[in-house]
Amino acid sequence: MAERQQDNNSLKRTLRMISSCLGILFRPLLKVLKILMRTLAVAFVLAIVLCIVVGVTKIYPLYTEYRQMAEQVVDESTPDTFRLQESSYIYDVNRDVIAKLTMDEDSYYLPYDEIPEYAIQAFVAVEDRTFWENSGIDLKGIFRVGLRYLYTEGEEVHGASTITQQLARNRFLTNEVSLERKAKEMLIAMELTKKYTKEQIMEFYVNDISFANTYYGLEAAAIGYFGKSSRDLSLSQIAYLCAIPNSPTYYNPYRHPENALARRDKILNDMLEMGYITQEEHDQAISEEIVIQRPDYGFHNYETTYAINCAVRYLMEQNDFQFQYGFRSDDAYEEYTERYNEAYAAAREDLYTGGYDVYTSLDPEKQDYLQNAVDQGLSFDDETSSNGIYALQGAATLIDNSTGKVVAIVGGRSQETDVYGLNRAYQSFRQPGSAIKPLIVYTPALENGYNSDTIVKNVDVDAAKRAANGTDLTRLPGGTMTLRRGVELSRNGVAWSVYADITPEVGMSYLTKMRFDNIVPGDYYLAASLGGFTHGVTSEEMAGAYAALANGGTYQDPTCIVSMKDKNGEEIFEDPEEIQVYEKNAALVMVDILTGVITRGTASGMGWSGDVEAAGKTGTTNNSRDGWFCGITPYYTLTVWVGYDQPRTLSSLWGSTYPAQIWKNAMSHFVKGLPAASFEDPGPETGTKEDVVVYTAPATTAAPTEAVTEAPTEAPTEAPTEPVTGIHGGPGIGLD
Repeated sequence: MAERQQDNNSLKRTLRMISSCLGILFRPLLKVLKILMRTLAVAFVLAIVLCIVVGVTKIYPLYTEYRQMAEQVVDESTPDTFRLQESSYIYDVNRDVIAKLTMDEDSYYLPYDEIPEYAIQAFVAVEDRTFWENSGIDLKGIFRVGLRYLYTEGEEVHGASTITQQLARNRFLTNEVSLERKAKEMLIAMELTKKYTKEQIMEFYVNDISFANTYYGLEAAAIGYFGKSSRDLSLSQIAYLCAIPNSPTYYNPYRHPENALARRDKILNDMLEMGYITQEEHDQAISEEIVIQRPDYGFHNYETTYAINCAVRYLMEQNDFQFQYGFRSDDAYEEYTERYNEAYAAAREDLYTGGYDVYTSLDPEKQDYLQNAVDQGLSFDDETSSNGIYALQGAATLIDNSTGKVVAIVGGRSQETDVYGLNRAYQSFRQPGSAIKPLIVYTPALENGYNSDTIVKNVDVDAAKRAANGTDLTRLPGGTMTLRRGVELSRNGVAWSVYADITPEVGMSYLTKMRFDNIVPGDYYLAASLGGFTHGVTSEEMAGAYAALANGGTYQDPTCIVSMKDKNGEEIFEDPEEIQVYEKNAALVMVDILTGVITRGTASGMGWSGDVEAAGKTGTTNNSRDGWFCGITPYYTLTVWVGYDQPRTLSSLWGSTYPAQIWKNAMSHFVKGLPAASFEDPGPETGTKEDVVVYTAPATTAAPTEAVTEAPTEAPTEAPTEPVTGIHGGPGIGLD
């Protein structure tokens, strides 16, 4: 017992010794630790205080600023804020697409109730599983993604941003990677959730996101990649498309189809996990082959560019642009041209971004045949300009008289090239030669006392050019003939005499009524009766005017548009108002006279035959630089021009040669199989003048010293590489 007590005492002494030694050794260290702990405590308190100070002085003002910004942008937004530019489509008479018009973005807006349910489910499953419940942000989701990021060493399975956050970023912010942008994104997302329903947000999102290759929105992507509406897609195809927006570059179907396919499979797995699809649906979708197409709408140059021009001009009219015709001062013409070009450019941008559907009267069968007729009629000359474009060209416009609509239009010869998009049928203004006479000379004369048997002076034109103002034309060389025979033989002296009598002011007024665009002060002179104009006319303008003759003097502004709907599907097009330009009897008599041009006049050599009556007029400018044939049947009006882009002589070119033959070949086909038809009998003529040989040319219409009956000589030395247009054509429209 005593021994045990002794051992205990010894142990205690040992422990006290050890403790004493440890105290000696660690007491300074403990003091240091205590000091450190107190310091850390103080530092922690200071840090908290600093954070509070920084928060109050820096962070809170930023938060207030960002919140106010978020409230403002969302408050100022409307559903239209989330509608991108939308592509427009042009359709032919069969309602087949002939062109899709788009700028930088290709979009087609889908209302929520037209979005496939699978697409909504796919986006929710892969992008934002709490979408229907969250406030625009998902804090749990952010925390979960952070943990998964650490767990997978950087591999994220689900995105950290909600669908609403993505919408906020895409519409209001940039893709900058920063805490500031993220904070703004979250605040905007919460404000969006306050203002809009979840259905609206989903609708905005599906239509706003990029699907690569300029496609924005699910519908544009469906049409672009699969050639059909999203409502007609399979589950597999929808999942494939929904894979793309996560990273449009990485999942680009054209460049990385394997990446898109892998993400499709993941989306299908997520949809299965969420209970959106059954195992059977999942397995079937996984096994389905995905075939991506690259759409080719076969840009039809001539009909498409013409349809674009018609649509643009109509939008200009809708925007209250006031078209003007028949300028009496050069300054007015220049000022109008500037305003026109500005309005044209704005309306064209609207067409390309406004999501319009433009339905036209353009008939692909007639278009092909008219194109072939022009190509074959000029195939003898294969000379090309420095840019590779055929030097000898042609243009033609076909109008259905029953509707007044352009059904085919050819702006040049067919050629495999993308460098030249000039549509000569409405963009090239050329000298019309004698083809203009029925429009500004003879039909107006029939309204002003003349009849087909009126005797007219066939004045020597060269002598008339040299004569002083007020000269008595009866004293000048030249015989006489009836007006009818003067038209059939295309006698320039007859046209000069009649035009001097009725005056250029009267004659030109008919062209301005028929909306010929480039009538300027220099056109109000006697040489215009022979086709000498400052700028010239187009095939389309001539077709509209001759169609007016075929329709008893009733004019309708040429267009190919039959219907035009805006992005909401609302009809916005109204047919141009018909104008009674010529008195009906005068028009019918003129047509009767023009039948003689084909049967016994300058065009008799083309050999028109059959049960469908035809009438028309040839036109040839000085030195055979331009050749025209403008002709009508009871069914159709067709005008044909032939010449070089850079005007020069073609010795064999007359209105009665290549233009007339092209006209005959095409028109024969168009009326084949149609019932026999003749023009309406004009009945008794209203004009009472029996002879017009004694009169004096008015001083106000004195002829210039030299008639301008050919294309201007100040032409470029080589063919242009882009459209050279007058006003009507607006800005040059090529292959775009």
